[in-house]
Amino acid sequence: MRPPRRFPYGSAPVCPQFASATPRLRSVPGMRPTGPVVAVVPARAGSKGIPGKNLRAVGGRSLVRRAVESALAATTIDAVVVSTDGDAIAAEAVSAGARVVRRPPELSGDEASSESALLHVLDALTATGEEPEVVVFLQATSPFIDPADLDAAVTRVRDGHADSVFAAAPSHAFLWRLGADGSARAVNHDQAVRPRRQDRDPEFRETGAFTAFRAAAFREHRHRFHGRVELVVVDGAGAIDVDDPADLALASALAPRLDRPEPRRVRPTARIDRPEPGPDDHAPDHRPTTESDAPAPNGAP
Repeated sequence: MRPPRRFPYGSAPVCPQFASATPRLRSVPGMRPTGPVVAVVPARAGSKGIPGKNLRAVGGRSLVRRAVESALAATTIDAVVVSTDGDAIAAEAVSAGARVVRRPPELSGDEASSESALLHVLDALTATGEEPEVVVFLQATSPFIDPADLDAAVTRVRDGHADSVFAAAPSHAFLWRLGADGSARAVNHDQAVRPRRQDRDPEFRETGAFTAFRAAAFREHRHRFHGRVELVVVDGAGAIDVDDPADLALASALAPRLDRPEPRRVRPTARIDRPEPGPDDHAPDHRPTTESDAPAPNGAP
């Protein structure tokens, strides 16, 4: 039986679900001594809170492009795959430098989990003889992912220190929960004691921006948080999850301050076989919506 084909370092061969987007590589010099690290960005087309959310722009770049470019800027990540059911998102992902795996309708609804999309991508890669060692799940709705934080997470997993590493922001918040009778009850503190911030150890809020784990362990456990779990402490100022128009407005306002130019990682040059384009081999010329021309939250033009 032929062993699975590995990702050449820095390459982006395409899965058959979107074969027209990226030419296949014939050979690439150099390969990482450990197995390949693949970033996966689930980005479905449907969104109720913000129509076309994954193509909405923050700081002049769509959310899906921002996620892809953050992953490509990380030195430990070899390839980026976007899982989507939308033509415009697929075109934007390819334009940003990612591969695309087409997500079927049954995995694209509101009830579909991120885990189901990740497993589908791994199955698609396996079908083409590709077996990543480490997977980095990126959330497109987290617009300020630092490539250095991705590298830190991958390194902990790849070097065997942790099985799963996720992004978290420090918090000193006093949390409360409503009881059945409507009264407020303290969750993470003694309500009779109000220590100063500097006297309290921080707790950590999961941001959802990314999680790194070994592909084989993820297949075994069927969820991201397994074995020894660690976290990477990220900058709380940019720990935003764009879920509604207010989040999008906040991210757009912060972008001029939080965005900083990152040197683009130079990928090794690859020889490629460029197939003759067929009638259906041209992705539609979609562009991401910007703050000025995006549809209003109520669907009006």
